[in-house]
Amino acid sequence: MDNGRNRSLGTRIALFLLILAAAVGIGYFLLKPSDTLPVYHPNQLDQRLVDPSLKGAKGEHHIRDFHLIDQFGGGFALSDVGDRIIVADFFFTTCATICPKMTVQMERVQEAYKEEDRLILLSHSVTPEMDSVPVLAAYAELHRADPRRWRFLTGDRKQIYALARTSYFAAMDEGDGGPDDFVHTENFVLVDPQRRIRGFYDGTNAKDVDRLIGDIAKLLKEAEG
Repeated sequence: MDNGRNRSLGTRIALFLLILAAAVGIGYFLLKPSDTLPVYHPNQLDQRLVDPSLKGAKGEHHIRDFHLIDQFGGGFALSDVGDRIIVADFFFTTCATICPKMTVQMERVQEAYKEEDRLILLSHSVTPEMDSVPVLAAYAELHRADPRRWRFLTGDRKQIYALARTSYFAAMDEGDGGPDDFVHTENFVLVDPQRRIRGFYDGTNAKDVDRLIGDIAKLLKEAEG
């Protein structure tokens, strides 16, 4: 009698432990961080970031082509990026508020992937009329920018502002890129080799940039197939 009761108790305990282990396993699977980053479409974003021309757009969103000038005075287009991952931001060299913080954080990203040829950082000047090639070259040197990893871009103002608003969704305000227009944003934007947006980050926040550094690793792993 006692043996039967003991066997029954043992069976119930074993069953309980089995159910507990299964629940823990399922919970871990559901709660563990995903290694797959989202692919952002305009409809999924804060609509204040989305240019009116793209609201309700269908299909995948891709970064548009551009033709700008880098800190060496050479032309730089999307085709020059090749199949590299992009981290993009928008800044100006005379900014005394958020831009210095963003540049320091971009230095951290460069350092984290200093040997990684599959990544490029693109910093677009929002005051291209002031940020000439010599000015950008001096700024790049000041911040130890590796030209293989980090390009500072100037050129046509309207094109840069259109990139901020209709390609990268980096700015909430509307405008036409004219003399009275101004983009001032702390956003870093992560773009995959297929030119799709995979993440947004506060470039003034070290913890958020830590997240970006981790997400770049996920994209690199994804690109390996």
